[in-house]
Amino acid sequence: MRLVLASQSPARLATLRSAGIEPEVIVSGVDESQVQSHDAANLAAALAQLKCRAVAPQVQGDALVVGCDSVLAFEGEVLGKPGTADEARARWRRMRGRSGVLHSGHCVRRGDREVIDTASTVVHFADVTDAEIDAYVATGEPLHVAGAFTIDGLGGAFIRGIEGDHHTVVGISLPLLRDLVADLDVAWTDLWNRPSA
Repeated sequence: MRLVLASQSPARLATLRSAGIEPEVIVSGVDESQVQSHDAANLAAALAQLKCRAVAPQVQGDALVVGCDSVLAFEGEVLGKPGTADEARARWRRMRGRSGVLHSGHCVRRGDREVIDTASTVVHFADVTDAEIDAYVATGEPLHVAGAFTIDGLGGAFIRGIEGDHHTVVGISLPLLRDLVADLDVAWTDLWNRPSA
């Protein structure tokens, strides 16, 4: 069974590869600003669906198309990608020593059947210094990721802990994805197509 990832995220691609799946990648190119919501979980799911539906018509034959998107709920706000260094810096000054909930929406389509769900994980941020924030923002990493942080990159040292599936924080929850593909009558192990090391 083919799996098509409707995302340009290197972290999602690496996560699937480490799980034995070499997906085809088709970047959706959708304008994420066209979807608005004050509910982080609903927004993540709606954006995942938008990406999945944008790519699905380009896929021929029997395949699974997977769209994902992540947003951070923090103190009543919904935070996506900061976009600018100033915004990333301001966010980290607010988030340090506190916690937020990262929501990763997943939409999987097979033919005309579609399933959607969201995985959520609590993220506890370290009490980082201004100098650490400045150095992190200067790398550019936090500018292009939901919530202005990664757990699998340079930002990993600034996360004190999580409550939930760490794959959710990377942007694609393998346990949730397994359940969703099962709903579409596909066994997770049928997606394994990478040779083992």
